[in-house]
Amino acid sequence: MSKKIWFGLAISLLVAALLSPFASPLPDGLERVAEDHSFLQIAEGQEVISSPIPDYLIPGLQNEMLATALAGVVGVLTTYVGLTLLLKLLVKQGKTST
Repeated sequence: MSKKIWFGLAISLLVAALLSPFASPLPDGLERVAEDHSFLQIAEGQEVISSPIPDYLIPGLQNEMLATALAGVVGVLTTYVGLTLLLKLLVKQGKTST
Protein backbone atom coordinates (compact mmCIF):
# COMPACT_ATOMS: atom_id res chain seq x y z
CA MET A 1 0.00 0.00 0.00
CA SER A 2 1.35 3.40 -0.93
CA LYS A 3 2.31 6.16 1.48
CA LYS A 4 -0.48 8.34 0.10
CA ILE A 5 -3.11 5.79 1.03
CA TRP A 6 -1.66 5.34 4.54
CA PHE A 7 -1.51 9.11 4.96
CA GLY A 8 -5.12 9.53 3.79
CA LEU A 9 -6.31 6.76 6.09
CA ALA A 10 -4.42 8.27 9.03
CA ILE A 11 -5.91 11.72 8.38
CA SER A 12 -9.40 10.21 8.04
CA LEU A 13 -9.02 8.34 11.32
CA LEU A 14 -7.75 11.45 13.06
CA VAL A 15 -10.62 13.57 11.77
CA ALA A 16 -13.15 10.88 12.76
CA ALA A 17 -11.71 10.56 16.25
CA LEU A 18 -11.42 14.29 16.89
CA LEU A 19 -14.56 15.62 15.22
CA SER A 20 -17.13 12.85 15.81
CA PRO A 21 -17.79 13.91 19.42
CA PHE A 22 -18.81 17.36 18.15
CA ALA A 23 -21.45 16.12 15.69
CA SER A 24 -24.89 17.64 16.08
CA PRO A 25 -27.03 15.95 18.74
CA LEU A 26 -30.13 16.91 16.76
CA PRO A 27 -31.87 14.22 14.70
CA ASP A 28 -31.03 13.88 11.02
CA GLY A 29 -33.58 14.71 8.34
CA LEU A 30 -35.31 11.33 8.17
CA GLU A 31 -35.51 10.99 11.94
CA ARG A 32 -36.87 14.54 12.23
CA VAL A 33 -39.64 13.81 9.72
CA ALA A 34 -40.50 10.64 11.63
CA GLU A 35 -40.74 12.67 14.85
CA ASP A 36 -42.78 15.45 13.23
CA HIS A 37 -45.31 13.00 11.79
CA SER A 38 -45.47 10.91 14.99
CA PHE A 39 -44.52 7.60 13.43
CA LEU A 40 -41.17 7.33 15.20
CA GLN A 41 -42.93 6.28 18.41
CA ILE A 42 -44.80 3.55 16.55
CA ALA A 43 -41.51 2.12 15.25
CA GLU A 44 -39.75 2.15 18.66
CA GLY A 45 -38.75 -1.40 19.55
CA GLN A 46 -39.66 -2.69 16.07
CA GLU A 47 -36.16 -2.69 14.61
CA VAL A 48 -35.63 -5.25 11.86
CA ILE A 49 -31.98 -5.72 12.81
CA SER A 50 -30.02 -4.44 15.76
CA SER A 51 -27.16 -2.04 15.19
CA PRO A 52 -23.66 -2.94 16.37
CA ILE A 53 -23.13 0.77 17.14
CA PRO A 54 -26.54 2.17 18.13
CA ASP A 55 -26.88 5.97 18.07
CA TYR A 56 -23.21 6.27 17.04
CA LEU A 57 -22.01 5.17 20.49
CA ILE A 58 -19.87 2.14 21.32
CA PRO A 59 -21.95 0.12 23.79
CA GLY A 60 -20.48 -0.27 27.25
CA LEU A 61 -18.33 2.86 27.27
CA GLN A 62 -19.42 5.32 29.95
CA ASN A 63 -17.60 8.32 28.43
CA GLU A 64 -19.91 9.53 25.65
CA MET A 65 -17.23 11.56 23.84
CA LEU A 66 -14.88 8.56 23.76
CA ALA A 67 -17.70 6.24 22.66
CA THR A 68 -18.60 8.60 19.81
CA ALA A 69 -14.96 9.05 18.76
CA LEU A 70 -14.45 5.28 18.66
CA ALA A 71 -17.66 4.88 16.65
CA GLY A 72 -16.24 7.34 14.11
CA VAL A 73 -12.97 5.41 13.91
CA VAL A 74 -14.84 2.11 13.49
CA GLY A 75 -16.92 3.70 10.72
CA VAL A 76 -13.83 4.89 8.84
CA LEU A 77 -12.10 1.52 9.18
CA THR A 78 -15.23 -0.39 8.13
CA THR A 79 -15.62 1.82 5.06
CA TYR A 80 -11.94 1.47 4.17
CA VAL A 81 -11.93 -2.33 4.51
CA GLY A 82 -15.21 -2.68 2.61
CA LEU A 83 -14.10 -0.49 -0.27
CA THR A 84 -10.67 -2.15 -0.43
CA LEU A 85 -12.26 -5.60 -0.67
CA LEU A 86 -14.74 -4.39 -3.30
CA LEU A 87 -11.96 -2.80 -5.34
CA LYS A 88 -9.86 -5.98 -5.21
CA LEU A 89 -12.86 -8.04 -6.30
CA LEU A 90 -13.64 -5.70 -9.19
CA VAL A 91 -10.02 -5.53 -10.34
CA LYS A 92 -9.75 -9.33 -10.18
CA GLN A 93 -12.95 -9.72 -12.23
CA GLY A 94 -11.74 -7.15 -14.76
CA LYS A 95 -8.50 -9.06 -15.32
CA THR A 96 -10.24 -12.42 -15.80
CA SER A 97 -12.87 -11.12 -18.23
CA THR A 98 -10.38 -9.81 -20.81
